[in-house]
Amino acid sequence: MDVILLQDVENLGLRGDVVGVARGYARNYLLPRRLAEEATPARVTELGRVEARRAMNEARSAEQAHEIAEVLGKTVLTFEVKSGPTGSLFGSVTPTDVVDEIWRVRKVRVDRRKVGIDPIKRIGRYEVPIEIFDGVHVEVKTLVVPEGGELPPEEELAALEAAEAEAEAQAAAEHEEAEAVIAEVIAEEELEEEEAALESEAGSEAQAAESEAGLEAQAGDEPAAEAAEPEAETGEEPPDEPPAAAAERE
Repeated sequence: MDVILLQDVENLGLRGDVVGVARGYARNYLLPRRLAEEATPARVTELGRVEARRAMNEARSAEQAHEIAEVLGKTVLTFEVKSGPTGSLFGSVTPTDVVDEIWRVRKVRVDRRKVGIDPIKRIGRYEVPIEIFDGVHVEVKTLVVPEGGELPPEEELAALEAAEAEAEAQAAAEHEEAEAVIAEVIAEEELEEEEAALESEAGSEAQAAESEAGLEAQAGDEPAAEAAEPEAETGEEPPDEPPAAAAERE
């Protein structure tokens, strides 16, 4: 799905870019947060006209570029932003923010794609490199200050950044330790389940063997029982006695 970015989105693009994204990402994240809009043919055409008008205000020669560079070299941009106690921003200062501020204070248009910074995420003093024209560059002093406050000295900024880095490292170590404990518990549970399964299997085998032995014993007793039974009558009469034996008895 093609969308037009309404704001700079890290690892995706800058404001005004037309980018292709997964439909679910657009529907569930970009569009509800007003970070992008659907790239209809009409909006893409309109965007092209806007970009063309902006380009007319950019340097069109090396001479113009040097004049702009001279102006921007004397410019200090200031951004007041919400930040945490360690100096991390609740958001960021993006290349598009820099371009918009340059236009606001100097009425000079530069290509946001020629602003050589990643989004700034901490308060501090920065030198933002910008390519004005082929071979013409300038670094613009930029201050990112806490809202309603002032920038602390560089030593304090460095200490805040070091403290945050240490806290992040500790949190990462605690996370790894917790994952290791969870993995150990899972391994123990799996071992117990495996042992229980083996015991159950062994019990079933023993029961089967006992049953088989009982059947064999029962089968072994049956012939003896048959042998103990009296012989069945045949139904034949005993043979007659000899005449001499009968006479002697009389």
